[in-house]
Amino acid sequence: MRARPPETDAETSLRLSRIPQSNTGPELIVRQLLHALGHRFRLKNRDLPGSPDIANRARRWAVFVHGCFWHAHEGCSRSSVPKRNRAFWKQKFAENRARDQRAEEELLGAGWAVVTIWECELYSLAGVSEVTHRLDAIVGDAR
Repeated sequence: MRARPPETDAETSLRLSRIPQSNTGPELIVRQLLHALGHRFRLKNRDLPGSPDIANRARRWAVFVHGCFWHAHEGCSRSSVPKRNRAFWKQKFAENRARDQRAEEELLGAGWAVVTIWECELYSLAGVSEVTHRLDAIVGDAR
């Protein structure tokens, strides 16, 4: 059962409401990389498992661009549990990770190629280069 969000003060509520849900910096970078590689795609794929951020239905590939905080990227400095309401956040992050895993398994089971890119991978030139090669290898093979 999903935990009820704790009461938040006005400052926290305002801060969380300003976090974008789509067209984030990392998503825009990945979209630019895919476009530069010659791949075409669609956004807002809500009818696919996990609602991939980017997908190509004809070629059957999907890309998830995960924020390190919201998807609890293990070993990443951007992934920490807030000090307030720790039990709630730990449960929320565990549910997010389980949902991400289910979505990837469903897509793979249906014959889709799936790429998960973490936000922190896009903060260095070496990381962007590695992501570019990984995208082209996985998405390019789906041609």
